[in-house]
Amino acid sequence: MPEGPSIVLLKEEVMQFTGKKILAICGNSNIDQAHLLNQKVLAFKSWGKHFLICFKDFTLRIHFLMFGSYRVNEKKTDKPIRLNFTFKKGEINFYSCSIKYLKGDLNTHYDWSADVMNEDWNPKSAKAKIKQLPEALVCDALLDQDIFAGVGNIIKNEVLYHIRVHPESLINKLPSYKLKKLIGEASIYSFQFLEWKRQFELKQHWLAHTKKNV
Repeated sequence: MPEGPSIVLLKEEVMQFTGKKILAICGNSNIDQAHLLNQKVLAFKSWGKHFLICFKDFTLRIHFLMFGSYRVNEKKTDKPIRLNFTFKKGEINFYSCSIKYLKGDLNTHYDWSADVMNEDWNPKSAKAKIKQLPEALVCDALLDQDIFAGVGNIIKNEVLYHIRVHPESLINKLPSYKLKKLIGEASIYSFQFLEWKRQFELKQHWLAHTKKNV
């Protein structure tokens, strides 16, 4: 499942289509595709693991689930297209993903302060939320998208290894300084993840993820 940094990269890659009109649409998605024809894309946004395509009065939410993927200005030959947008110059293709319409103001659907990569990310709010889960395992709390939107297994594993906290530690057993480091590193590592992925060297920096003995 793509984590927050990968969705940010997708958002950057498709910015070329901002303000452009959808001239053709196809795919096996059961959403009302006709409603999207000739619509102008107003913006591309991300919230955690959600990719958001914004139009006037509604937004299309793309969630890549476990095996979703995309291609910009090209097509895969081994998978059926879930949804295709064709513009005057270029196209976007989505595969094996969940697609949903969100009506009205996008701000009513999302708490931007919960996204660890958003400019409105609020560590104090995350701390208040996580303290409401005293009996939760720290590994589960890190994957709670209402608290750490965008964090997935890679970020979780690397953050816990970096701050030297066992995944099965209970939230209420963490010293206050460890809790502060946990919250801070969730955002810090996400931005490091983004830069390493841009440079095609993410896996070189894994200290814990996929490792059997660390």
